[in-house]
Amino acid sequence: MLLVMRTVVIVTILLHCFAQRCILGQEPTCQPQPSCSECLSSPGCAWCTQLDFLKSGEANERRCDSPDSLKTRNCQNVINPQASIHAKKNSSLSNHPDNVVQLKPQNVNIKLRVGVPANLNIEFQRAEGYPIDLYYLMDLSYSMKDDLAQIKTLGQKILGKLKEITGTVRIGFGSFVDKEMLPYVSMVKSKRANPCPNRIDTCQPAFSFQNVLPLTSNDKDFTKEVSKQNISGNLDSPEAGLDAIMQAAVCEDKIKWGNVTRILVYTSDDTFHMAGDGRLAGVFQPHDGKCHLNDKGSYNGRSYDYPSVGHLSRILQDNNIQLIFAVTEEIYPAYKALSALIPQSVVGVLKTDSSNVVDLISEAYGNLSSTLVLEAEGAPKELDVSYRSICNGKPAEGEWKDKGECKGIRHEKVSFVVRLKVSECLPEPQTFRIKIQGIGEEVKVTVDTQCQCSCGEPEKSSQHCNANGTLSCGVCSCDKGYLGQHCECMQNNNMDSIQSMLTLCRQDNNSLVCSGQGSCECGKCVCHGRYSGKFCQCDDGSCERYNSMICNGKGTCNCGTCICHGNYTGSACSCPPSTENCQYNKGLCSGQGKCVCNQCQCNTGFTGSHCSSILNHCAQFKDCVECHVEGEGDCAKTCLNGEITRLDGDHELDCLYKDTISYDVELGPEGKILLKYGDLPRSIDKTTLIIGISVSLIIIIGIIIIVIYRGLLELYDMREYQNFVKAQKQTQWNEVQNPLFKGATTTVLNPLHTADE
Repeated sequence: MLLVMRTVVIVTILLHCFAQRCILGQEPTCQPQPSCSECLSSPGCAWCTQLDFLKSGEANERRCDSPDSLKTRNCQNVINPQASIHAKKNSSLSNHPDNVVQLKPQNVNIKLRVGVPANLNIEFQRAEGYPIDLYYLMDLSYSMKDDLAQIKTLGQKILGKLKEITGTVRIGFGSFVDKEMLPYVSMVKSKRANPCPNRIDTCQPAFSFQNVLPLTSNDKDFTKEVSKQNISGNLDSPEAGLDAIMQAAVCEDKIKWGNVTRILVYTSDDTFHMAGDGRLAGVFQPHDGKCHLNDKGSYNGRSYDYPSVGHLSRILQDNNIQLIFAVTEEIYPAYKALSALIPQSVVGVLKTDSSNVVDLISEAYGNLSSTLVLEAEGAPKELDVSYRSICNGKPAEGEWKDKGECKGIRHEKVSFVVRLKVSECLPEPQTFRIKIQGIGEEVKVTVDTQCQCSCGEPEKSSQHCNANGTLSCGVCSCDKGYLGQHCECMQNNNMDSIQSMLTLCRQDNNSLVCSGQGSCECGKCVCHGRYSGKFCQCDDGSCERYNSMICNGKGTCNCGTCICHGNYTGSACSCPPSTENCQYNKGLCSGQGKCVCNQCQCNTGFTGSHCSSILNHCAQFKDCVECHVEGEGDCAKTCLNGEITRLDGDHELDCLYKDTISYDVELGPEGKILLKYGDLPRSIDKTTLIIGISVSLIIIIGIIIIVIYRGLLELYDMREYQNFVKAQKQTQWNEVQNPLFKGATTTVLNPLHTADE
């Protein structure tokens, strides 16, 4: 299963890559042609019919050039037909039920010049309440058993939901399984009769496609016919979905599609077979894109291979059918890749029992109808069609695209600008159509090219041709035996006469006849292509180019040299007459340069984009200051006739002269040199100043050191004293008596009292 899905995604991506084509191009450059009709068939060319327009010796190709170049060369009669657009039918947009018009114009005739684009404006507005035909196409393989039970009861709900959008709705029903062949369907008799995977269920035999109910507005018929349906089965996972879509699209009469909005709802829970898979059953015949339903509305699919995605996409577009894929989440990526290759198709995720199919259809239809895609079908290969879209009132802008597209549109009017550009002349008028995807209306466009000259009737025996030729579109077609720009020379086959004429067409004896760039007629050179001059020695295409144009498109090339017009200058006429970039508040190039090619070329000694800066001004004007200070030399010359001012007092300016004078230089209006100078302030004895400063610094530093030392010493003494006091307070003195010590006892006897004892 996963392998099949991966294969489908890869194949669809490859198909998408091959389907994309880029058209790269650029505006055409005129390639000169010898006749008027051939000239108009060449992109970007016009033809000059003015008599005597060509110089002597110039070929008729010189009459064929771009319109601007012919105008520059003073041609007064230029044939340069312009594109024209004529609307044959241009009915106004209308919502009336009997005359619905959604696309305008309806029929257009356009005449184009080769290489010259023309724009066609197209308007579209979706009609409100436009009828809808919805055909429900269902996979009846065994895995869709639960879904069929739901669908049998949804007819009225689907019609009711769509009637919220429009009052006229029809609904039909079809089903599919797979081709009635091996290896898709079992050919064992019992399995063919009942392909259910178990014996309990009863299934109907497999089939490719069955148109069960053509489109009807009766929901009861839908319910009745769908209720009769029974599930079926097949062997492999992919189904014959593309086969069924093809038959539902091309069998317009049997499905009963109306000229209304056509919607085909496709429901499945598995992938699909596509072109090439039929070879597994021995079917090699590609699908022919035709209806093959029998009288019972069945298609067995045995004769043709499965249709390709590209073929199916084209059939759906041709039949204006919008496709809604309602598939389960597991196979959503495969159908998303398929939808990318089918215009006007969307994919929605279906629940496993299809219970959300009504809301899914409503939402998908809203997404389809809100996106408008305008494209051309059947346009000739010579015609390039590109688009710009004007959506939601926003102006058309950006690059031209290969389709016109607007999103988020309901019933508002939108516009498209269609650019048509033909690359070569069409042999006859070609008709193609421009249409909105999924809408039956279209713009029929008939395009033709203007490649024929309208110069009037040719003038035979014209006096301009010396009565020896026919004049048409300014060119003489000489009668037999005559040559020359004006048929003035009779052709002579005498060898001596021929040699004499050839001699007249050489610059010298060693050069080629007409420098190898022309032919000698009657002793005069008729130059080929862009060459000119008496001997075709001048290449009028060899001039210098600018902006990819010879002489910048602002001059003519004359013998390799540009002759500029409109005050343009330069070797390639690349210098405009404007002096805008040279203007400055001090004058043109500050008065010190000249404006060349709108750029300043500065005088010697000046620089800058406006020559407003003086190079090395101190050195450049030192001699000027010396001249004024010393009074020697030609001061006007050295000072460039500048205005010199001596300042009073002392001044310090940018530049110095002999350490006593300072000066400065600047530019004034119109580049006038303004120099001012003055005396420098008195100088001081630098030696004394240096010694004084040095001694002062030494003394100051010494004092600072002493103060710091004294301060640190005081801090140390203070800290020591505090420590002493703290220790003193912490000391305790206790009196303790020594037990071993006994005090002495002294007895003194008074001798006077001895007797008394």
